[in-house]
Amino acid sequence: MGDDRSPVDPPAVHYDEEERPARELSGRAGVFVSVVAFAVALLVLWQVFRPLAQGSQYYLIIFLAGTLPLVFLAYKSGLGKGRETPGVTDWILAGAALVVCLYPIAGGYDDFLNRQGLLEPVDIVFGAVLLVLVIEACRRTTGWALPVVCLAFLAYGYYGGLLPQTWPIAHAGLDFAQIVDALYNSGSGFYGTPLDVAATYIVLFTIYGAVLDLSGASRFFVDLSVAAFRRSRSAAGRTAVAAGFLLGTVSGSGTATAVSVGAVTWPMLRRAGYPPEQAGGMLAAAGVGAILSPPTLGAAAFIVAEYLNVSYLTVLGWATIPTVLYYLGILLAVEIDVRRYGVRAVDAPPTSAWRLLTRFGYHFSSLIVIVVLLALDVSATRSVVYATILAGALSFLDRRHRLTPPRIFTALSAGVRGVLPVVAVCAAAGVITATTTKTGLGAQLASLLVNGARAITDEPQAVLALTVVLAAVALALLGLAVPVTASFIIGWVIIGPALLGLGVPAPAAAMFVFYYSVLSEVTPPTALAAVGASAITGGRAIATMWQALKYALPAFLAPIAFVLTANGEHLLARGPLAGVLWTTVVAGLAVFGLAVATGAWLPGVGPAGPATRVLAAAAGLLLLYLDPVAIVAGLAALLAAAGVAALEKRRHRPPVEIRPRTTTPPGGDG
Repeated sequence: MGDDRSPVDPPAVHYDEEERPARELSGRAGVFVSVVAFAVALLVLWQVFRPLAQGSQYYLIIFLAGTLPLVFLAYKSGLGKGRETPGVTDWILAGAALVVCLYPIAGGYDDFLNRQGLLEPVDIVFGAVLLVLVIEACRRTTGWALPVVCLAFLAYGYYGGLLPQTWPIAHAGLDFAQIVDALYNSGSGFYGTPLDVAATYIVLFTIYGAVLDLSGASRFFVDLSVAAFRRSRSAAGRTAVAAGFLLGTVSGSGTATAVSVGAVTWPMLRRAGYPPEQAGGMLAAAGVGAILSPPTLGAAAFIVAEYLNVSYLTVLGWATIPTVLYYLGILLAVEIDVRRYGVRAVDAPPTSAWRLLTRFGYHFSSLIVIVVLLALDVSATRSVVYATILAGALSFLDRRHRLTPPRIFTALSAGVRGVLPVVAVCAAAGVITATTTKTGLGAQLASLLVNGARAITDEPQAVLALTVVLAAVALALLGLAVPVTASFIIGWVIIGPALLGLGVPAPAAAMFVFYYSVLSEVTPPTALAAVGASAITGGRAIATMWQALKYALPAFLAPIAFVLTANGEHLLARGPLAGVLWTTVVAGLAVFGLAVATGAWLPGVGPAGPATRVLAAAAGLLLLYLDPVAIVAGLAALLAAAGVAALEKRRHRPPVEIRPRTTTPPGGDG
């Protein structure tokens, strides 16, 4: 079979969610890391079908022993110039990580568990060393912010007993042995839910993403996006958005998706007339949208399913309508920018979308299989394994991307290497969850949050609204410092109880925390996705961040709608069909109003002045409240905005000059 695709080749896709650049390993070190990663992949696949008889924690111990040492070999220390090949210190740390991880099972696993609460001195030493190594691994992969947060929680656990007992956050205090016991020999520390999710769900999806990428799916997704919108002035913008959505099924990272799509579509966006900052903002928003969208959400979505004890398919259902609203907002912004900036149509490759679909549309098959199997009540782990096998088998339909045994080895190794930063983050998150559990800090901070709102007003709905706003600000600030997965875990143990205590349903509270954790990638002043996109377009980083914020605005406001009123839960596809439909329509109108306010353009009318934008913004906020009275007021404001824009257009329309008609007399010219 011939290849009918365009010559557009996207750059390599990263499979992780929140990583610093890894070493480009080669030689013996590269072979060693690849072989160990491949062995871990085989263990993960074995666990899906033949779980280890000793239980989940036993598996997690072995999994961490296989992955934590690889972090020290695959990532630079960040101190000094750094080396592309692991140094002596890196190998020593890797060896120490292997020893302290395997210690609980080397000397008798059952005996170790029986010492819970009464650890021997050697247990405490090994646990302390593992604590140091986990924090160092987290620092290497994500920077200093999360390790500092972990150290703050450790200090609170150790010194909290010295706080005045009248303080709400004071506790009896924990000695060092109690802290190590909670981390090293319990289900709430290193081997708690976050690492369990990373070792069972996330690693399988990173392997799946690696197989999809090597089978040619990422190239097909970008080519299809380019070909689908070839004859429209909006083609360049629509292509970037569609490519971001499709490529996000392969990459679990908003930043990596934005950079990958930008490398391919920025030349097209530039020829179409997009300013660099505008294009960068669009790419960042499209990239982040990829990890908000089914069928492969970000890593934190798996933790949502685990915490709430629901299936992953249920979480996908909750995310569907918010995804529609998010991309509606981006596409409206694209259409507005086309008119506002005078964007031009660009030449497209000769290959048609239909031809690409008929030749390479099989790449969608494995994505569809995941959803179908989940609907048939097959576990998420088995569903993704079956989809991975299908993607590998279908790769033989394209001779250049066949997954031969060497390429299978590469895919499995790459998948495990891609999950290393998430493993480091999830293990470090055990410090936070264990400290919170042992001290009761989560309930205390939640009480402080609610009491802060009640200090302003006693009206229940106003208390909820203020708590939600304070929670949104807190999550946004938290997301500036720590990666998405850690942001969700910390947010859930602190913000979650506050929302639940005010009567917010658990699904709405969890998705609220999830969305605000993910959106840190487009939140100034860090906004990693926007920084990555600006590096591609050459635009100013801060200006690109604000443009990304404009495109992603619906995603910031829709989660607030989840929790403010009972009707908001319909946006998670929970409730009667009629309620789900009308709230979706109303929320869509709200997104339209917000797009007009931020884009300064009313589709079908023209430029929107200050009055129109204020009315449109008010309409969007009122409609998102999803209360009948607010909806009526919002619709009135939206109509008023349209009326004002129409009047302004007529007022500023240049008068038509009417020239007197002249006639030439018969028989002459004069």
